Amino acid sequence: MAITLTQLTSFLAVVRGGSITAAADALVVTQPSVSAALAALNREVGEELLERSGRSVRLSAAGEAFAPYAADVIGLLAEGRDAAREAAAGAERRLRIIAVTTAAESFVPPLMKAFAERRRELELVLEVGNSTAVLEAVLDHRADVAITGQPPTEGRLEALPLMDNEIVLVTAPDDPLARCEPMSAQRLGDRTWLLREETSGTRALNERFIAAAGLEPRTLTLGSNGAIKQAARAGLGVSLISRATVQVELESGWLGMIPLIQPPATRRWWVLCSAVGPVRPAVAEFMAFAPSAVPGNA
Repeated sequence: MAITLTQLTSFLAVVRGGSITAAADALVVTQPSVSAALAALNREVGEELLERSGRSVRLSAAGEAFAPYAADVIGLLAEGRDAAREAAAGAERRLRIIAVTTAAESFVPPLMKAFAERRRELELVLEVGNSTAVLEAVLDHRADVAITGQPPTEGRLEALPLMDNEIVLVTAPDDPLARCEPMSAQRLGDRTWLLREETSGTRALNERFIAAAGLEPRTLTLGSNGAIKQAARAGLGVSLISRATVQVELESGWLGMIPLIQPPATRRWWVLCSAVGPVRPAVAEFMAFAPSAVPGNA
């Protein structure tokens, strides 16, 4: 078998872009070169890895099985290159962290600061994304560690629990319901619910809660946790959100909290890294350090 890096890179670019055109643009090559690389890869594997779906392409059953291995090969080679450079030049050291928005806007920066004080020679880089993007970045080895609220189900990931992720229902500070006894969700049917964007895990949490309560409320979609907090403070609606995100606002009285008889179950924050291939010392150290360094776990 003589599979080349060009073939694997072209294949993964098509998978991410959804078309040969998008892959060629991303790789800054011609469309015929991408098509030729895919044809050669199909011959080497002995199966058609992609199939047409209208104007786009999608993975075939064989492609679905092959894609994780392709991502691991390309990702591990990139990690190997970085490891070689680090060994040759000790100052060129980097730890790539990716986190979901809610974590990145609350406890991740202090966690990074604490780790940076231990490893001053490391350059820490933070990327922010939705839950799907975070998992994909670690699986594809484009990030070294990830912090997310979704427990991993993928065997190619190593995961450690960080801390509890309590969910609270926020509202305006002068909302009368914020000073009441715990209530059922059904009493909130006339409220507008403030939701994050479509790909947000926080939005999915709110939608599941609303559906389980049998509510059909008005909704207002906002693009960030900051916008959610400002809208709730202004009395535009209510929203379920991680306490870590609103702790300062609740303590200062800028936001109110409506107590619920049956709030969403407390979840966990997780720190993840790839379980495929060698683990760089900096990654192993961060994985060991993070659970003891987040608030409430020290």
